[in-house]
Amino acid sequence: MSDLIAEDLFSDPEIKKAKEILLNTIQKYKNKITKTEKAKDSLAKTFKSDLEKFATLRGGNLYYPYIGSGIGNGALVELTDGSIKYDFITGIGVHYFGHSHEEIISASIDAALQDTVMQGHLQQNKDSMELMEIILKGANKNAKEFDHCFISTTGAQANENALKIIFQKKSPANRILCFENCFAGRTLALAQLTDKAAYRDGLPPTIATDYLPYYDKSNHQGSIDKTLKVLTSHLTRHKNRYAGMCFELIQGEGGYTPGNEEFFKAIIKVLKENNIAVWVDEVQTIGRTTELFAFQHFHLENEIDVLTLGKMAQVCATLYSDDFKPRPGLISQTFTSSTSAIKSSIRLFQLLQEENIFGEKGKIIQVHNHFVDHFKKLNKKYPNDFTGPYGLGAMIAFTSFDGDLAKSKEFASKLFENGLIGFIAGHDPVRIRFLLPILSVTLEDIDKAVEIIEKTYLELK
Repeated sequence: MSDLIAEDLFSDPEIKKAKEILLNTIQKYKNKITKTEKAKDSLAKTFKSDLEKFATLRGGNLYYPYIGSGIGNGALVELTDGSIKYDFITGIGVHYFGHSHEEIISASIDAALQDTVMQGHLQQNKDSMELMEIILKGANKNAKEFDHCFISTTGAQANENALKIIFQKKSPANRILCFENCFAGRTLALAQLTDKAAYRDGLPPTIATDYLPYYDKSNHQGSIDKTLKVLTSHLTRHKNRYAGMCFELIQGEGGYTPGNEEFFKAIIKVLKENNIAVWVDEVQTIGRTTELFAFQHFHLENEIDVLTLGKMAQVCATLYSDDFKPRPGLISQTFTSSTSAIKSSIRLFQLLQEENIFGEKGKIIQVHNHFVDHFKKLNKKYPNDFTGPYGLGAMIAFTSFDGDLAKSKEFASKLFENGLIGFIAGHDPVRIRFLLPILSVTLEDIDKAVEIIEKTYLELK
């Protein structure tokens, strides 16, 4: 018997036995999912009705006719129309482990045994402390950069916290710098940073934002010179008014465009000289490159003041140093995350250490290279009809039909119909993009996915 009742509960043999039964039963059913399947006629009427209900309840149609049944097997997921599809977009990068992953279900069962659904600013369980330690350890792997980690429910909230921390530290500066074609979020404040006018339609202006050209790998030095020239112009026009700059190291909505170490460091040097905070937004890029964090992949250690993360981590967070520690009252949340998300996040970070995911010979690079090999064959087979793949690591995209918006949307919808879920990104050209379920995807899954891509292309050609 331990000093805590909870420890006795969680280690109770009956609990362990029941959990084993649950996991074995789930495994039995998920093993029935082995390949893509078409929708079942017997479910068509109910599925159509459910889609209409969804549209009414949420005030708009779902982007895809996707309603999950609640089970999958790795990269495959079952929908309530009976179809089974390859999920290569993973909730825009959230379902890093795929579907019905045994270790994540196990962590969620452990969470269900705890006393509350949510944890928050006022009342948190020990799991939150453990998770913050894990995140900080990962971020400080190569250099002691961050002292604090504030957990939040969404990437937008993590980014809002970053903005508040930076503005308070750099007050009275009131402007922000971002890259062209960036995406930071859709809140009232973040919509002003995101470089897409449609996301600000009808909204009052909140934060003065200016933009810098992003990296152009076709003109390396020219790209650096051009961006520094624009930066100098902004700094001259709004002297001492910039609080910080938000960096997307690999642009997501911008078309899966990676940056460059020398490019980033040239900008950061000027920012530091002008007392402007460096904020790296890794809500989407965490866990997608050769390192846990993309800033480590680009060797930007000791260059960053504030870091945000989310999506695949299952929780979102804002990291910062002692120098940027906010005064009491600036950031707080009624609930920081659910107990199941926190427990799943802990197990996810543990799995990343246990499995060969990162590094030049890790799974991410193996998967990326396998995609590259396939696209080389497609490029050779259909000259000028496929370009790519673009992106880096587990962020992969390609262009077809000259990147035309309407044709690309049609391509994405037809891929979905044929059993492969992706999404679109960028403009002029528009690309088809994937965010792979790295913990579960196999090379065979990629082979099957590329077969669907080629089949769909030929149907639309």
